[in-house]
Amino acid sequence: MVKHESKSTDNGVDELAQLKAEISANSLRDLEALSSETTQEAASLKKERDQFEDKYLRAEAEMRNMNARFKKEREQLLHFDGQKVITSILPVLDNLDRALQSEVNDDGAAQLKKGVQMVFEHMQTALKEAGVTEVGVAGQKFDPTVHQAVQTVAADADHSKDTIVTVYQKGYKLHERVLRPAMVVVAN
Repeated sequence: MVKHESKSTDNGVDELAQLKAEISANSLRDLEALSSETTQEAASLKKERDQFEDKYLRAEAEMRNMNARFKKEREQLLHFDGQKVITSILPVLDNLDRALQSEVNDDGAAQLKKGVQMVFEHMQTALKEAGVTEVGVAGQKFDPTVHQAVQTVAADADHSKDTIVTVYQKGYKLHERVLRPAMVVVAN
């Protein structure tokens, strides 16, 4: 009987060892599967993090660009502030200039012309201080960006080709922006 018990104990030990080996193998497979899953999950999370980081950096760059664009637009608005008012004043300036071109015959008209001259000069000074400059002077080279040719005449000894012969209406610029092109006669 002792032999039989010993065999049974040996079988039990063998079964225990076999069971332990199976558990170890299963645990190892489970750990490997878990490790593989964890590695895949880590890679997936890293990819997702990279995508979020990319989106964040793009949004941040877009915000910087928008701020720069808004700042530039605001500066331009301030730089050209009053353009509409100045443009509406230009015909008044033209009429004052025409009034100054007229001849006067008596003292009353001369006094009136002197007053018109003072108003005209004051308006010109105010416009210059606001950044308005006059364009279109006889003898100047024709520039289609600031001059509008309303007529052409043949070039001669006094007027070379592509120069302004006569100015019908003065043009004006506010800083570098043309408010109104000068209407000119050009030698061709």
